[in-house]
Parts: sequence; C-alpha cells; structure tokens
Amino acid sequence: MRTRQFLHRPRRHRGAPVRAAAPLAAALAAAVLAVTGCAADGGTARRADPGSAATGPAARTPAPSGTGGTTGTPGSGGATGTPGVDGATGTPAPAAPDAPRVPFGGHAGRYAAGTLRPSGDQAALDAKVVEHYRRWKAAFVRRGCGHDRYQILSPDADHPYVAEAQGYGMVVTATMAGADPDAKKIFDGLLRYVLAHPSSITPGLLAAEQDASCKSVNGGDSATDGDLDVAYGLLLADRQWGSSGAFDYRGLALDRIRAIREGEINPVTRLTKLGDWTDRGDEYYWVSRSSDWMIGHFRAFRRATGDPFWDAVTDAHQDLIAAQQARYAPGTGLLADFVVGTRTAPKPAPREVLEDPHDGAYWWNACRTPWRIGDDAVTSGDARSLAAVRRMSAWIRKETGGDPGRIGAGRTLAGRRISGDTELAFSAPFAVAAMADPGGQAWLDALWDEMAAAAFTRRDYFSASVALQAMITVSGNRWTP
Repeated sequence: MRTRQFLHRPRRHRGAPVRAAAPLAAALAAAVLAVTGCAADGGTARRADPGSAATGPAARTPAPSGTGGTTGTPGSGGATGTPGVDGATGTPAPAAPDAPRVPFGGHAGRYAAGTLRPSGDQAALDAKVVEHYRRWKAAFVRRGCGHDRYQILSPDADHPYVAEAQGYGMVVTATMAGADPDAKKIFDGLLRYVLAHPSSITPGLLAAEQDASCKSVNGGDSATDGDLDVAYGLLLADRQWGSSGAFDYRGLALDRIRAIREGEINPVTRLTKLGDWTDRGDEYYWVSRSSDWMIGHFRAFRRATGDPFWDAVTDAHQDLIAAQQARYAPGTGLLADFVVGTRTAPKPAPREVLEDPHDGAYWWNACRTPWRIGDDAVTSGDARSLAAVRRMSAWIRKETGGDPGRIGAGRTLAGRRISGDTELAFSAPFAVAAMADPGGQAWLDALWDEMAAAAFTRRDYFSASVALQAMITVSGNRWTP
C-alpha cells in the first residue's frame, strides 16, 4: 500500500486575517462546548451537569426537518431486513427519540431509472456493507480528545486526524443508523470534535489537520472536502434524527453551508477553492481539486437553503467536468487531481503545483471522482452526471477487459498506468460509475465481488473509507437529505 499524500497548504504568517464569514459559527461552537463540557483542541473543561437544560443555539427549539426531492418516504423501501443486522428492518421507525427515521437496509432512496445493482440477494448485499462497516469502525473510530468526543483516525495521512476523515465519519454514521445502535452517539461525538476545532480563518469551518495531541497544526485553516461532508452529514442527521435534541443539526448545517459559500467557493468561477486559506491574488486562488466536485452535496445545499447560488455552483462544476473530459481526456473521461487557471483557461495542473509530480494526472485525489459524480448520477438522474461517469466506466471496462485487478493505482489522462500497484481507492469508485453504465452489469458484479472480499489493515484508512461509501451506494443504501 502506498501512503497517500494530503494537500500541503502554504503556511500563513502569524498575522493572517481571520475571515468574518458566518458570524454565528463561533457562537454555536462556544455554546456546544459549554453544554458538553469540552474545551477546544483536545483540552478538558468542567463537565456540564447531566440534568441541566442546554441553552445555547446548538441546543435550541426544534428546527424543521430537511426535505429532499429524490429520497422517498423515510423508512420505506422494498427490503425486509438483513439477517444479523441490528435494527435494519425497513419498517417504520419506532417513536423512541433517537430511533433512526431512515434505517439502514430500508432502501429509502430513489435511484434513477435504469440504475444497475449487483446481481444476487439484496439481504446479502446489505450484510456485506455492514460487515465492512464493522471492520472500518473497529479500525478507525476512536473515542478521545475530550469528553464524549469521537474521531476518525487517518494513520496513512500526514496527521492522525484530518478534516476529510471526520466528514467521512459523519456521513457514514448518519447513514448506518439502524445497523449500528451507537451511530447517533458516534455522530454526536464527531460533531463535538468538529466544533472544537474551528478554522483559524473562517470560524464556521473545520481546521484541516490535528496532531496526536488533538491540536490543530499547519496554520489551522480549512480543507474544502472535509467541510462539504460535515455540512452534508449534518443534513443527513437532521433527516435521520431530527433537530430537537441536544444539537440543532439543521441550524448547524445551514451555518456551515454559509461558511462554505464565503470561505471555500470562488466567487468569480463558482468553483471550489482548496480551502479558506486561498485569497484573490495568490497563485492558488484559481486552482480547484476534482475530488471536491461533489455535485450531489451542492444539490442538497440548494434544497436546504433555497439559495439559487448553489444552482450556479452545480452548473459551473458540471460545465468544467464536461470541458475537461472533452479537451484533455476524450478517450478515457478521466479527470486530473487539480485543475489550474480556472478563471480563464482551466487545464490539468503542471507537475508539483501542490503535491507531487502527478498533480495533473488521475491520481490519489481524482480517484474519487467516479464515486462522487456517480453518486449524483444515480440519485438525481442528471444527464450531465450520467454522461460523465458513463464515459469513464465504458473506457475502464474495455481497458481492463472486465478485470478489476487491472485498474491499477493511477493513470495519465490518456489512460497509461502510472503504478503497478492495486488499490481499493481506485477500483471501488468505478463500481458507482458502473451503476450508470448500460453495458456494465458483469463489470459491476466483478467490482462488487472485489470490494466485498477486500481485506484492509489499520493503516488503510483512505481505501477502506472510500470503499465503504461506494458499497453503501452500490448496495442501494444511499439516500439524499
């Protein structure tokens, strides 16, 4: 296994300005810390009286639950339960306050017409996801860094805790409720950790990296992908458990979405920035990372906020995807890790613009794009997302002769293999793309079999996390808030 490199952010001088985006964020974080007795950056504070009433804005009166246009009725679906899966019955949720409204295994999400599923019994597919989840949880979910906080460990990253991992954890645990009776407890613990580590520039965002002592490092600024998943995870939590408990998930989600708009979306191009640390005039302001192009998240933000700004963000990213495929990868559909010159003439990054010599190739960031774009394709049915992933899937299926073992770890945009290694982080996302590929049934089955049989170690956080989320979608368990 190759250790994956994470984005290196240039260090800011000590006097760098703090952005005033989403002023509620700091107050929300402070209120939550006061309620839970958690001090920032892994310290400890006096524990709140368990019997006392929470009064801060994060523990307020109920907010309206989010609604979605593509998710179906909570708790509904054709599945009748997965043997051996706790609570995954597909029946209406009981009235208990913390009972999931969209339990895993209920298949409440509506997929686009023609979407493929792996061959075989649905209960067996669900059971494989739960098995992978339990191994992932045992390997990477940690309780620490303060009272009642949880974190997702990332031992193959530059630091043990990264924003991307916490975002993954929040999305996964909100989705796996019903299969895991501890899902809400873990989600809330992850949320406490996130709120305890605000960005030093935009308080409503998450500091990108923490060290082994739970202290934010490298300037304490943000990374866009982590915040996108945190906000999306909060919308899932609002749908899953409602917002009348200790946390106002919906209010926190809306606050973070506002902060993302202010700090992580380029106001000129409407494309994702690398983080809140890039400003107009610096060389990174016109650079975007393809693994942050989460079209389905942008749609969810539009539904939650009613803000047409997110329609423009969706369109800008889909236009960029189509243009990059047509101009730089017409035969493969592959996307580069980073795109530069986004204001005038977007193109794949040159060597080492940010991370390594393969910044302009289909490498350790872009490997997620078939999953991210594919998720939107199968849940929204958008013709642009479908076209993008069908191009990728048809090419890789033909290139490999239907053998997942030939995908490899990294490709040039023309399709040449960069590495002789094999990595689940590169093969699993193609399974999501294959769901939208009319000729891809046998290919999808082969990819599913590989994911279902894959072993991973406690050093394989990245591949295991990507594969788990791909399996959730491929098994028919993805739903949108």
